[in-house]
Amino acid sequence: MEPLSLALIGFLSIFVGILIGGIGIGGILLVPMLTFIFGMGVHEAIGAAMFSYIFSGLVGAVLYARESSIRWSMAFWLFAGAIPAAFAGAFLSSIIPSWGLEFFIALLIIFAGINAVISQGNAETMERNLKRTSLVGIGTITGVGSALSGTGGPLVLVPVLVWLKVPVLTAVGLSQAVQLPIASLATAGNLIYGSVNMIVGVTLAIALMIGATIGARIAHSISRNTLKNIVAWVLVLVGVFMVVRLAQNWPGV
Repeated sequence: MEPLSLALIGFLSIFVGILIGGIGIGGILLVPMLTFIFGMGVHEAIGAAMFSYIFSGLVGAVLYARESSIRWSMAFWLFAGAIPAAFAGAFLSSIIPSWGLEFFIALLIIFAGINAVISQGNAETMERNLKRTSLVGIGTITGVGSALSGTGGPLVLVPVLVWLKVPVLTAVGLSQAVQLPIASLATAGNLIYGSVNMIVGVTLAIALMIGATIGARIAHSISRNTLKNIVAWVLVLVGVFMVVRLAQNWPGV
């Protein structure tokens, strides 16, 4: 890939990193950007994106942990489900199309976003104590869904936790932490079952780390209600975006 294209990929990915670091959701834009704008194959784009999430996840987890915004007692059980599921998802992504799963994820996102928009509860709610088995199940869904769609974890995890009335900053903090094991295992799977474009992956990683740093600082500098409203509307918009994109590429259309 030409240096100018790599530079443009890096510049655009900083914005994606800001979204990932600020609200946990943004990776959904990365694969379409690489495929539609820069002409990469979808599996190659997913491989590069998953590699870059290792580093954005590391930065996000460190920054959110410093602010005590990650509930590690919940995170470890999410890891227990997500780690093996991410590796399995990487294998499945090498042999099956992901449009069906992406459509399901899109509906989940829209539902969670609308639910959050119409919710009258205050964002400063008490922390929910989800059961360990529930967290493992959520982690499993997150791991498979993220590896198949190339979105790193937050795109699946944040809507589920928001729907379950987990405080939004806690949901975003957990999504930062879960990126790291999911992206690491998915990348290992992609290296075994396919290939990872390391030049593009490193470019994305640098850009996402810069953006995630900015986004995490923004998330901790605004009110929880403002953050909740931003997350809610972004969920709705991202869900609609996914449905429109899938409709344009639906098999047989």
